[in-house]
Amino acid sequence: MTGTLELYEGAFWRDPYPAFSVLRTEAPAHEVHLPDGPAWIITRYADVRSALTDPRFSKDWRYTLPPEARADAPANPLPMMILMDPPGHTRLRKLVSRSFTARRMAELRPQVRRYAEDLLDALPVGDQVDLMAHYASLLPVRVICELLGIPETDREQFTAWTRTMLDETSQAESQAASGEMSAYFGRLVEVKRAQPDDALLSALVEVSDDGDRLSAEELVAMAMLLLIAGHETTVNLIGNGTFGLLTHPDQLAMLRERSDLLGAAVEEFLRWDAPVQSPPVRFLSEDVEIGGVTVPAGAIVMLSLAAANRDPEQFPDPDELKIDRDTSGQVAFGYGLHFCLGAQLARIEGQEAFAALLTRFPDISLAVEPEELVHRRSTLVRGLTELPVRLSPAPA
Repeated sequence: MTGTLELYEGAFWRDPYPAFSVLRTEAPAHEVHLPDGPAWIITRYADVRSALTDPRFSKDWRYTLPPEARADAPANPLPMMILMDPPGHTRLRKLVSRSFTARRMAELRPQVRRYAEDLLDALPVGDQVDLMAHYASLLPVRVICELLGIPETDREQFTAWTRTMLDETSQAESQAASGEMSAYFGRLVEVKRAQPDDALLSALVEVSDDGDRLSAEELVAMAMLLLIAGHETTVNLIGNGTFGLLTHPDQLAMLRERSDLLGAAVEEFLRWDAPVQSPPVRFLSEDVEIGGVTVPAGAIVMLSLAAANRDPEQFPDPDELKIDRDTSGQVAFGYGLHFCLGAQLARIEGQEAFAALLTRFPDISLAVEPEELVHRRSTLVRGLTELPVRLSPAPA
């Protein structure tokens, strides 16, 4: 491979796409060494999309063990749907889908719009403000917590737990945050059993399919998954998309002039700078050949959604932000049986967030040079730690 690439270190966190370009061309299946051990990263669109539906790319960590040790090894201690293969995944997805319906998500749009407008009302005009802390992070947390039925006083703690679990922290810190969140939801599930309400968590407590219900452990895992996935994707969609518009004034001007492009713009933000870099790792059940390289059975594999969405074989001029492009096939929400359950809600939140922001503050601008911005250090998500902007209101 040409030269030495910085992968998951140094300048990679600010801009991983040059490295992904080299990997797609020269090493579409490449072994990397991470703090927790070696893994393989897959970067070409065709390979990533194929792997997302290939049962050999399993969610069962026990494939990393010698065959004779697998039978006695425990499954994942937390029965989280995103970490499971069929039939366990199929059963859980079927149960939760009964409550997480497209109609229920669509009915949330007016509420999302009100939340966005309320948050924008509180922002200072003319002064510098961190849009990540005061808008991009707050809107999705408020939406998913209202949907699940989480008390407002507890919401700030969830953001801290999630950041610790997803960003480059020690394994002990991540496990501690996961344990604290799990214990919280265990208590909240019992409250919902005793005092049900109209929120989604109560619905999950009651949901049944021919007598099959979610266990207490499954309810806790599902609540954690919905909370984490339900706000992290959208936080970074809003942040990355806003950054894209502010560094591409021609695209910002086009979106201001053509509100009909809002839906397409959100899809392009998802493609151009995917909020989820890679979904949780997979484990190979047998040897798999990718790009002329044999990735061995038992390997830990990262499927780079971000690299796939910048593949020129799928998207012409992939490094350019074009809000009117055809984004058909973008894989920001995954593909196949693990396709993001909350994709529709994330799209609704993104559309309403950008519509409200650009209507209220048509002259929004970066308050610092783009090079000064810092990205989170995470193999899972891609997002900014801060987004300092200046806001000017629409003319009276």
